[in-house]
Amino acid sequence: MAQTKRKRQTKHRGNAAGFVEARGRTGRPPTAEERKRADRDTRREERLNRRPTWKGSAQRALLAGVFMFLFLYFTYHSKSGGSRLVAALVYAGVAMLLYIGLGYYIEMFLWRRRMAKKQTATARR
Repeated sequence: MAQTKRKRQTKHRGNAAGFVEARGRTGRPPTAEERKRADRDTRREERLNRRPTWKGSAQRALLAGVFMFLFLYFTYHSKSGGSRLVAALVYAGVAMLLYIGLGYYIEMFLWRRRMAKKQTATARR
């Protein structure tokens, strides 16, 4: 005679107290795209949780200073006949010094705000 009742697909994992515990992910392994996305998310989270440093701000300011120097060197035209190399160096140097301090303190402000938001989110759970 044909079976009328459908068989259970997976086993129940009940313990002595009757509590059914989740077995975890036992299905298919993650695809390469899913692994890549998970790795990217964890790297981003680690980067955002890292405290800002003066070294990082100085590196960013140096990069901005180089771009500013190149821009000023190729676009600056003096009517008084001054050297555009000196002018570009001075402006880029001053901008770089400003960028170091401003960049660090802005990053620190954003990092503290992000950490406070993260702490309140974990406290609610």
